[in-house]
Amino acid sequence: MAISRRDALKYSTILAASTAMAGSTNTSNPKVIKSNNKARIADTNKPRVVVVGGGWSGLSVAKYTKIFAPNSDVILVEQRHEFISCPMSNLWLVDKINLEYLTHDYLQAARNNNYTYFQATATGLDKTNNILHTSNGDINYDYIIFACGIDYDYSRWTNDIAFETRLRQDYPAGFIPGSEHITLKNKIKNFKGGNFILTVPSGNYRCLPAPYERACIIADYFKSKKLDAKVILLDENNTVTIKKKGFESAFNELHGDYIDYQVNTKILNIDLDKKVVTTEFDDIEFEDAAFYPHVRGARILEFAGIAKDAKNMLEGDINPLTYEVNGYNNIFISGDSRPMGFSKSGNTANSEGHFVAKLIASKVNKTAPIKWESPTTTCFSCVSLNPERDIYIYSNYKYDKKSKSFSFTNTSSSEDWKKDGKVNADSVYKWADALYKDMFS
Repeated sequence: MAISRRDALKYSTILAASTAMAGSTNTSNPKVIKSNNKARIADTNKPRVVVVGGGWSGLSVAKYTKIFAPNSDVILVEQRHEFISCPMSNLWLVDKINLEYLTHDYLQAARNNNYTYFQATATGLDKTNNILHTSNGDINYDYIIFACGIDYDYSRWTNDIAFETRLRQDYPAGFIPGSEHITLKNKIKNFKGGNFILTVPSGNYRCLPAPYERACIIADYFKSKKLDAKVILLDENNTVTIKKKGFESAFNELHGDYIDYQVNTKILNIDLDKKVVTTEFDDIEFEDAAFYPHVRGARILEFAGIAKDAKNMLEGDINPLTYEVNGYNNIFISGDSRPMGFSKSGNTANSEGHFVAKLIASKVNKTAPIKWESPTTTCFSCVSLNPERDIYIYSNYKYDKKSKSFSFTNTSSSEDWKKDGKVNADSVYKWADALYKDMFS
């Protein structure tokens, strides 16, 4: 069973530019694409704030910068024509929600919040003359924020570009919205049985609970179809990275016949022709898979010359309390490309965007600098479909001046899916509705 033509058409508008910021993970001598043309954006005497990236952070920064600094000229530069949400998308994979629920209108967000949406791909940055190069012309800025998300890093598995391309194309991770999700949904719907491999990378990958949620959802779906199938979850970590109690009980009590969870499991080799994964412990045959590699900052950070190689994650080189790129007080990085150990998730990025907007507004308005504010991680994860039951966690962060590091604080959770699962499942839709409203209304 394939996805509907209607859904496929819905996604098609974002596919043309899907590799513009992703590309190969070969980072040597990145080529900056410069434009000799000025972008078709009206000149202004107002302080211009350019936001690169229209995800959960970028949308929040654009909206609230205009609210906190109404005299600013805010431009959101985004390569996609429409917004597709990665949060909640696991439920779309098994038809619990429709595509319309994930799809939102950048033009509507810009109209409602009095900023400009400019469809283009960022290609480079002239930091001396304050010019952003894009595929549709150059844009001058007074302040610029990069909220451009992640890319994948396949280098721990291969340095062969052709093999990496096969992994991206035939077995995509499904954590960058777009064509990957269509492919993954078709894989799930067309699966006839056998081993379906999912992987969990180590490090601060995008959305810590999502691979575990996905395993539960796929296992539940296979069970509903009475397939002779197994979801093999290969985790590089020594345990479930978040919501451990809830996920482990779901694995054992709900999906014991369908999930084979393996910890401390690093992949040594992937043979795509024979369909065999070799780990330190075993050779595992598979019928299909979605290989989630390590993540890193989006490649535009390299093209712009603002990336820092932190254990090869190539995230932004910023002051963690002010989000300013080191050496530049008018360039900022927020969202999943920032180097702090915050969760790379929707609610975290959105709440962080509110604070970054305040920082920028204080500069535009020439008011006193403001103190650091913690982002908020609010996260629901589905562990069963019929009935739909979720587990939940909430947390803020605190900064230790001595160690110059962040840690969780004010954490609360609801991981008893037997007791609270239905209430949590109802709450996740209220949460999503509220966040979509915050970004687009």
